[in-house]
Amino acid sequence: MNRELVLHDWLVAGIALAAGAVAALLLRALLRWLGRHALRTRWAGDDLIVDALRTLAPGAAVIAGAAVAASTLPLTARLSGFVNQSLTALLIFIATLSAARVVAGLVRSVAQSRTGVAGSATIFVNITRIVVLAMGVLVSLETVGVSIAPLLTALGVGGLAVALALQDTLANLFAGVHILASKTVQPGDYIRLSSGEEGYVVDINWRNTVVRNLSNNLVIIPNGRLARTNMTNYTQPEQQLSISVQVGVGYESDLEHVERVTLDVVDSVMADINGAVPDHEGAVRFHTFADSRIDFTVILGVGEFSDQYRIKHEFIKRLHRRFRAEGISIPAPTRTVALHHGDSAPVAPAPVPHQRGSSMSGAVSGS
Repeated sequence: MNRELVLHDWLVAGIALAAGAVAALLLRALLRWLGRHALRTRWAGDDLIVDALRTLAPGAAVIAGAAVAASTLPLTARLSGFVNQSLTALLIFIATLSAARVVAGLVRSVAQSRTGVAGSATIFVNITRIVVLAMGVLVSLETVGVSIAPLLTALGVGGLAVALALQDTLANLFAGVHILASKTVQPGDYIRLSSGEEGYVVDINWRNTVVRNLSNNLVIIPNGRLARTNMTNYTQPEQQLSISVQVGVGYESDLEHVERVTLDVVDSVMADINGAVPDHEGAVRFHTFADSRIDFTVILGVGEFSDQYRIKHEFIKRLHRRFRAEGISIPAPTRTVALHHGDSAPVAPAPVPHQRGSSMSGAVSGS
């Protein structure tokens, strides 16, 4: 110290610290008031900025008070420089945390607005936050006198070794970035892999893609595998789908009458059932002369993939009830069996219902 501390020094330093604390409290109250008004606006960016300033502004006020208090004390040049560097580095670190919060929030907001779903693509948010924090740490180290050039050199050499050791992790990382950048899969899409996994995409993070299937279980798929496999996206290019239901009627049926009745049932299902497409134009296509019936396909429209099961269920019930009322038969497949007893004449063949057949079945196709 340049001289001995006196009571006046302590009083001035205490007043400076108290002023910084009071300013921090006032700024916090002001920012709380601004936050309530920011919630009323449509733009989400002002909420993020006010939330970040709640940490930055009070912290800057306290640091400023501490800097003024230190300047009033009779410190040596070396000690005074150390204190100023430390306070500056602390201010830069607080500003970095606030900036990382704002930038990550803005990236999340942009991702939500583009995908149109509540879940965000966290891979971009995490990468942005790490980049901003790393820059802030490097600036803080440079401020306190730590040379970052050797550190960057060491990080470059070490990064090469880490990259070789984490090949799978980095492959998943860049595969996730590629998936999101190409927009082939986004949170909220319903996908099915060639290996059988299917469900709604919940999130795509830095290592894997999280899929929630219809039984509400989570399926974790590495991004590298998702990028390499064959996949069907039932949400893109549009969410509405066409589904086909296979039906068969007897050879004695009037096919014109069958077509009219079936289309009436399709129209009623499309108009009454939640998840159907009311303006969908139903279609009936006869296609096969089978062993015991004429098979045809009925095309229905659904709003999204998971609605198909409810639509099929109601359509089959209504069609079966209407066919019975109209006298239209849905024959079961039959098979003729001849029985022989030694050298005696064969027993007269009798038709046997074929239990493995099915009168109605469903399939899905993208619209």
